[in-house]
Amino acid sequence: MTGLESDAFVFFGATGDLAHKKIFPALYAMVHRSGLNIPIIGMARAGWTLDKLRARARDSIEHSGDFDAGCFEKLAAQLRYVDGDYTDPATFTKLKQALGPATRPIHYLAIPPSMFASVVQGLAKSGSADHARVIVEKPFGRDLATAQSLDRTLHEVFSEPAIFRIDHYLGKEAVQNLLYFRFANTFLEPIWNRHYVKDVQITMAEEFGVQGRGAFYEEVGAIRDVVQNHLLQVTALLAMDPPTGHEPAAMQAEKLRLFRAMRPLDPKEVVRGQFKGYRDEPGVAKDSQIETFAALRLHIDTWRWADVPFYIRAGKCLPISATEVTVTLKRPPLPIFDPNEAMPRNYFRLRLSPEVVISEGALVKRNGDQMHGEPVELVARHRTESEKSPYERLLGDAIRGDTSLFTQDDCVEAAWRVVDPALTAGQPVLEYEPGTWGPRASTEVVNDGDTWHDPVTEKSSPC
Repeated sequence: MTGLESDAFVFFGATGDLAHKKIFPALYAMVHRSGLNIPIIGMARAGWTLDKLRARARDSIEHSGDFDAGCFEKLAAQLRYVDGDYTDPATFTKLKQALGPATRPIHYLAIPPSMFASVVQGLAKSGSADHARVIVEKPFGRDLATAQSLDRTLHEVFSEPAIFRIDHYLGKEAVQNLLYFRFANTFLEPIWNRHYVKDVQITMAEEFGVQGRGAFYEEVGAIRDVVQNHLLQVTALLAMDPPTGHEPAAMQAEKLRLFRAMRPLDPKEVVRGQFKGYRDEPGVAKDSQIETFAALRLHIDTWRWADVPFYIRAGKCLPISATEVTVTLKRPPLPIFDPNEAMPRNYFRLRLSPEVVISEGALVKRNGDQMHGEPVELVARHRTESEKSPYERLLGDAIRGDTSLFTQDDCVEAAWRVVDPALTAGQPVLEYEPGTWGPRASTEVVNDGDTWHDPVTEKSSPC
């Protein structure tokens, strides 16, 4: 349920890369679009001043491509700055003073998880955590054990309803559209189950590599970076039952039920790859076994999805950048027309990025005297207009206290239980050439003699 709005926004790591790329543009958009008007307090230990923070904010917004001087002046007037060491109680005394009359602040920890304990305790001892909320960035741990430890740290001061674990992927318009498409239309529900669905494929392809972030990627890898969070969340939206009510808690409960039904990964059904040249990146070990590609088969043990494989694939240095879902349907039980005619199955294709396209693959009769068919694709929606950024949407929801698009502790831990076996199996990574669809062994993940559905460059078409 949406509670009282936060009356101050505090973000730790105000001088960092995330603030420059995402947070400042989101705050600017909130001032511009929804009239955000609360103190915005940047916290850092960089020896900066308020003027330098404002200059950094201006540079960030100018680079975002949408700058209005009047709107920026409104944002700049709301900015405050507190400099100091996060382990020093005096830093949090200064924060308490900067909060002034605010009684319901929200604290955004855009900092490494290793600093969470010091900051959370500093907030508590200074009284800055009273009636407050907290936002934390992914990754939520490196495995189940560290995720549970992180939750214990946060719960020492904040109750679960006051913790907002931000996964920007859930704030994307395309992901929201996926949820709407499922539950706003009645034609899907009768066939959205094991009786009609053959398999579900999710591909998240990135044409680029690690872009100079080799040292960071060495600590993460593809499974931790996008599978455990983004792609399992997309899976949950595809496979969950309708929530029983409008409250955020109903959505969270349905997701949790689905996550708990996911079977822990079998390492034999997981292929890890590494693009050729990754080990030459600065910060990457010469014998690195970190995967830049992962392909896996996921099983969901519910009556709706029993025996329906969910294939998930993600990687860097692939042929294109695109995220796409393909839901393939089973063939009709008996061939009415030419039994020897090999035609593709019906499917739903849900392109999540870079374009938003929802389409259906069907068969129609070819012109002529014979009853022969041909495949066509019916585009249900092709959205191209501008939209809120994920961070604008999610930060706005957090300030309002709306938890709908955030991940609760039980769901995070359940997701780690799914992927932990693949992280601890010790299987070597398989090398693949940049510009290909991963190591050849990934084709073996898809069973029944089928193949991966490779996303292709989307052609422009009218709605």
